[in-house]
Amino acid sequence: MELTDIGTIKELFSRHGFSFTKSLGQNFLINPSVCPRIAQLGLEGAEDPSEICALEIGTGVGVLTRELAARYKKVVAVEIDTGLKPILEETLADFDNVEVIFADVMETDLAGVIADKLGGAETAVCANLPYYITSPVIMRVLESRLPVRSMTVMVQKEAADRLCAAPGTRECGAISYAVRYYSEPRLMFKVSRGSFMPAPNVDSAVIRMDIVRRHDLSDAEEKRLFGLIRAGFSQRRKQLANPLSGELRKSKEELSALFTELGIKPTARAEELTLDDYIRLARKTD
Repeated sequence: MELTDIGTIKELFSRHGFSFTKSLGQNFLINPSVCPRIAQLGLEGAEDPSEICALEIGTGVGVLTRELAARYKKVVAVEIDTGLKPILEETLADFDNVEVIFADVMETDLAGVIADKLGGAETAVCANLPYYITSPVIMRVLESRLPVRSMTVMVQKEAADRLCAAPGTRECGAISYAVRYYSEPRLMFKVSRGSFMPAPNVDSAVIRMDIVRRHDLSDAEEKRLFGLIRAGFSQRRKQLANPLSGELRKSKEELSALFTELGIKPTARAEELTLDDYIRLARKTD
């Protein structure tokens, strides 16, 4: 079954009485080269690819799901649209290593899913994420500290640039630091808007985030870290001492002395600090 063929998709939809749900940001992939690449990227670096499982977020009609099922030991997918159930029963009928859970990923115990459905096996997260929920889903996976090796997702190109942006660049924002705290992000390849039906108004890109656990901050320090980052970027055009003065309840003079002690330029703006700079600030303040 060629699920990237427009004729096949339309016939499938017609036969099952399925219609697009605009509020779910549904754009179905019709470029046959994209999903195999996403699926393969999730296995990159694995010692034994045959033992890796996959957690997919959002199935669409099952284009990526089928590619994952052909490569991974087992696939569990979380899909919010129950209207896709009869379609997925047909498109995934050839595979006995796939289970679809119809639920909202933002309200699903993903750690429990991995433990119960995948037996705690080494797992890769893969997804073609709707634009409207890209950041919330990614941060939910990262902040939940799921036992996963990587997260490979297709997102809007602008979002990909922001998620992968390095400190000091124009695209860098608060979420760029958050992503780098939990992972090592890389932009893998671009996907044109013509690769989807209906075609969105923007291009997309596939990014891979390799999960890292290299920081040993306490819960309080971690909370403070992200509070500092959010405060800094809330007024990113101002010198960092201005927004942090209110966040930390310290005078600008006190902050200037602290910055100097930590080797941070007192006149620095939010994006000029490295993640390690913010971590040192979080450890030094309370």
